[in-house]
Amino acid sequence: MSEKLTTVSRPDTASGSVLERNSASSNPFAWSDRFAQRHIGPTPSEVAEMLRVCGFSSLDGLIDAAVPAQIRSKRPLNLPASRSEHGLLTELKGIAGKNRLFRSFIGAGYSDCITPPVIQRNILENPGWYTQYTPYQAEIAQGRLEALLNFQTMISDLTGLEIANASLLDEATAAAEGVSMAHALKGSDTRTKVFVSEKCHPQTIEVVRARAEAIGLQIVIGNHHLFQPDQTFFAALVQYPATDGTIFDYRRFAEALHGSDCLLIVAADLLSLTLLTPPGDFGADIAVGNSQRFGVPLGYGGPHAAFLSTRDGFKRHMPGRVVGVSKDARGKPALRLALQTREQHIRREKATSNICTAQVLLAVMASMYAVYHGPDGLTEIARRVHRITHILAQGLRKLGYEVGPELFFDTLAVNLGNRRSKDIITTAEKAEINLRAIDAQTIGVSLDETTSLEDLQKLLAVFNGGREIDFSLENLGGNEPSFPAPFARSRPFLTHPVFNTHHSETEMLRYIKRLESRDLSLTVSMIPLGSCTMKLNATAEMFPVTWPELGKLHPFAPTWQAEGYQIMFRQLEQWLAEITGFKAVSLQPNAGSQGEYAGLLVINRYHETRGDKHRKVCLIPTSAHGTNPASAVMAGMKVVPVACESDGDISLSDLKAKAREHEKELAALMVTYPSTHGVFEETIVEICQIVHQHGGQVYMDGANMNAQVGLCRPGDMGADVCHLNLHKTFCIPHGGGGPGMGPICVAEHLAPFLPKHPLVTTGGKNGIGPIAAAPWGSASILAIPWIYIRLMGGDGLREATRVAILNANYIARRLEPYFPVLFKGHGNLVAHECILDFRQFKNVTVEDVAKRLMDYGFHAPTISWPVPGTMMVEPTESESQGELDRFCDAMIAIHGEITVIETGKVDAKNNLLKNAPHPADVVVADKWDRPYSREQAAYPAKWLHDYKFWPAVARIDNVWGDRHPICSCVGMEAFS
Repeated sequence: MSEKLTTVSRPDTASGSVLERNSASSNPFAWSDRFAQRHIGPTPSEVAEMLRVCGFSSLDGLIDAAVPAQIRSKRPLNLPASRSEHGLLTELKGIAGKNRLFRSFIGAGYSDCITPPVIQRNILENPGWYTQYTPYQAEIAQGRLEALLNFQTMISDLTGLEIANASLLDEATAAAEGVSMAHALKGSDTRTKVFVSEKCHPQTIEVVRARAEAIGLQIVIGNHHLFQPDQTFFAALVQYPATDGTIFDYRRFAEALHGSDCLLIVAADLLSLTLLTPPGDFGADIAVGNSQRFGVPLGYGGPHAAFLSTRDGFKRHMPGRVVGVSKDARGKPALRLALQTREQHIRREKATSNICTAQVLLAVMASMYAVYHGPDGLTEIARRVHRITHILAQGLRKLGYEVGPELFFDTLAVNLGNRRSKDIITTAEKAEINLRAIDAQTIGVSLDETTSLEDLQKLLAVFNGGREIDFSLENLGGNEPSFPAPFARSRPFLTHPVFNTHHSETEMLRYIKRLESRDLSLTVSMIPLGSCTMKLNATAEMFPVTWPELGKLHPFAPTWQAEGYQIMFRQLEQWLAEITGFKAVSLQPNAGSQGEYAGLLVINRYHETRGDKHRKVCLIPTSAHGTNPASAVMAGMKVVPVACESDGDISLSDLKAKAREHEKELAALMVTYPSTHGVFEETIVEICQIVHQHGGQVYMDGANMNAQVGLCRPGDMGADVCHLNLHKTFCIPHGGGGPGMGPICVAEHLAPFLPKHPLVTTGGKNGIGPIAAAPWGSASILAIPWIYIRLMGGDGLREATRVAILNANYIARRLEPYFPVLFKGHGNLVAHECILDFRQFKNVTVEDVAKRLMDYGFHAPTISWPVPGTMMVEPTESESQGELDRFCDAMIAIHGEITVIETGKVDAKNNLLKNAPHPADVVVADKWDRPYSREQAAYPAKWLHDYKFWPAVARIDNVWGDRHPICSCVGMEAFS
């Protein structure tokens, strides 16, 4: 049952702050430790001092001045009371224990696997890896970039294609991205069809269908043997091996496609490619898939790192991020994100994708799995899986079943004859086994790395009417099964030394730690990134992610086996609806970009059901993040920009004019609140009213929800739908650029249109097609926001928001005498972030400052967005005054370094900022010919003598890297 919501009363303290310890409580059973005290950085005395600097005597006074009264909530959040960490983990253990861990042989793109303990403990459970930020500042992200380069090399090698990206969200999304990419390459006004094999995984078919239909593309589903390409098609998508286990020879199919100038997209199983001919060798132009079975837990659907690889000539059209090799200021090889292919949403409405993230943490795990096992180890794992599948097939035939296909890797299709699939499935469930019904008389069985001899005996007993078999499995194997030509792999893979060195746990542990040491994470210092909310990811929030009760479930297991998950989903949906002021929630979108896309498709469906299919115009302020217009285009909308005033606010006059001009075709407005400029716009209610008056819906981008929770609600302002970045506001770690979750919250009239799923019942009665491969997206990490909300309670969440706003204003007040604060809002204050202006300097750029901050041990704030030449600073509520002061002191010291450059006292090209950052090998080199001391370069602040984080390389030459693209680890040696 879902937990009953109870309103939390204010703590009985003089200040009314949850930060105060309530040692004098009249309740002798009250826990002395409140989680909010652990999560929120500043102490009560620090809060008082920061308020004094900001010119306020109380936190209430600051919030009243900063947040417009007309949007403030009139009541406290109706959420469960906060609990102690120990008590809540015990409670969640009980809920998770309601999940039933049957052995799942369902397959369909998901396999159980073994996560090597050295990888689980030192990467998945290690904040040095999961609290890193996206590697935009590459000089302090070399370790993670190397792991991602290994991932790209692994994918490229196994798929037989020249270049791969740094991961995507899931296999179905990757397939949809492959179709969009193929359309950009080969599509036209007349080439609008894509063929999809009926042998693809069903969730992949439906995600591709939803994505294609939104932009007017036609999906043709059928038998690839019968398909005849013509000039109306631009691509075809097939599965390898097929969803029923069949291994097809696609050579002639590829030739026919290429003869009609169409592209072949192959969704491939990564482990099978250690034994099978890689897609690139039989004509694939794009390969997609999932790396989940390379050591990443099932997690009831995610998070997992998908992949996309392609031919070198198509690399400029690849979606997502790509890691490339460049050189630093000394000519030393160095890694960075390749700009042209990094994020297509930078192209805004001209983008073919809105993907602005990767599943970095999971891609790192998968790449380390390959590093640990090496090519021989991976091949042996694949051979074992194939051997035991062969033994199972022999046993089933001995029981009298017709077993196909003729060629298989790990999946069998068992023809039941006169028996019904549901009867076998019922028998299997009695043995705590899950199987897949391919059709009414065919059962699918997929084996994996974890399958044991006992599992085979239980499976055969299921097909034997529940009775034990009377023959020995040892006598069934026969000769070692192998694949004939042209199916057998003939080319080597993973030949680079990194995949052939670290096979002992000692070597693997040291390699992981060596890479970790080259990356700045929250374990080192604050990461004050505006718009990205790099706050504390508490250890208690992270524990359950690796619990078997949450990690071992297959996403298509019967929902009655996932009762614990269902309780958690219902409660989290209820709490998020309460926090946002909306009626219903979908947890399916597995990234913020996918939440945007889902929300817009919901709006489209709403208009369609009202007979307003012509409503396709989406108004978007010019200050919006690039994913907004990219998402609108993906949803089949026409983007119309709305101007902003000089103070950054949306121009009401231009909004009114555009709304009137497009009244008959207006679908939606996309707006971020607080604004992209870090202020609470006072006209937000009027903005929503204008859009509604002209027949449109309001989509509120929830990227800045960190400034709203407990103070105001999007639904109360007039928004109709918003997405939430659970990886920002609600504490899912950034993971170095992923994982994330982007659920959408909608008003009552939009609830019927929430996304469905083809295999599991979820979503609205008239819901849009699936957004993600799994029905609840990356389900396992939903435990993190569930815990965060329960540990904080309504009052703790509200206090976190208030302190986040205080911390931002404190930084703005301290730094404004040195760097002008570009935008201010109500009360001449900022919201949860502030934008510092560096455009007044003639000889120093904002990038110079970002690189110099590395010498002080900090990751730079967001630079040159939303305004070029600026820094957007967001300290979050988790940082103490001491850490905020350390950052401010560093910035003020850098201002002094800038001043001597601007006044001509030091050389404009050879100085501390232009030469930053200063890695250790530069500082200790025998030769030192710079016009400043080594001490000034490496130890510009006194705290650095206690602890110094060293950048791994000097400043990277991005331009050189883009002119000489090398995107696999073999390029490192060639460059050297």
